[in-house]
Amino acid sequence: VNTLISTYNDEHLGDAQVYPEQGTVGFGSGRHGWAFTLNTFAKMYAVKFGVDEEKMVKHLWGDWYWGKKWTREAVAGGQRAFCQFCMEPLRNLFNAVMNREKDKLEKMMKALNIVLKGDEKELPQPMLLKAVMQKFLPASDTLLEMIVTKLPSPKEAQGYRAVQLYMGVTGQEDKYFMGLKNCDPKAPLLMYVSKMVPTDKGRFIAFGRVFSGVVRKGLKARIMGPNYEYGTKKDMSITNIQCTVLMMGTHSEA
Repeated sequence: VNTLISTYNDEHLGDAQVYPEQGTVGFGSGRHGWAFTLNTFAKMYAVKFGVDEEKMVKHLWGDWYWGKKWTREAVAGGQRAFCQFCMEPLRNLFNAVMNREKDKLEKMMKALNIVLKGDEKELPQPMLLKAVMQKFLPASDTLLEMIVTKLPSPKEAQGYRAVQLYMGVTGQEDKYFMGLKNCDPKAPLLMYVSKMVPTDKGRFIAFGRVFSGVVRKGLKARIMGPNYEYGTKKDMSITNIQCTVLMMGTHSEA
């Protein structure tokens, strides 16, 4: 992956390669909805080993081994820390579920604060495994953590992305470009519509991201379609925004 990333390196982005010990790599299953980063397990083990969470993260990746102390040299019959402290517990949990080792599973779930509802306990093994893992390591928590802690804010990102996002004059004399670059809510509205969402009333909601300005009901907006050409009026129209909604999952709020 890092080889591919380095091929398309952009100096404005800085080092865009990913490193597990820096929390920029997630492990898991998208199909079954569970995931974790090294930080997830570092939080669990930091108290047990009496070390700082950041130090624990570094020990969980690369050539680190645990015997009576942390060492870079392989311990006889031992495993790398990632295998020992991350993969091995998961393997034990998987086996307990798939082999219907009820007593062992209940003990493990109690230690991990995993609580199953009545009906979930009777699920067949594959579905039971999915339910257990989603409660133990929910993918949504891992994804949100990585977004919050690792991705730049819109204001920071637009500062260096503006040149690639805007097809007009990229200079201080262009108020639209500067509004986009500064993520300025007081600048003219610039919104990228990524999808037209159909409603049950035979109408469509333009779903997109606001890069500058403020979108509001009654505002007159210039709509530039996919065939628009800069400097012309091809595939362009002007209309008033009829309403605004927030898309919340499968629901929308006016």
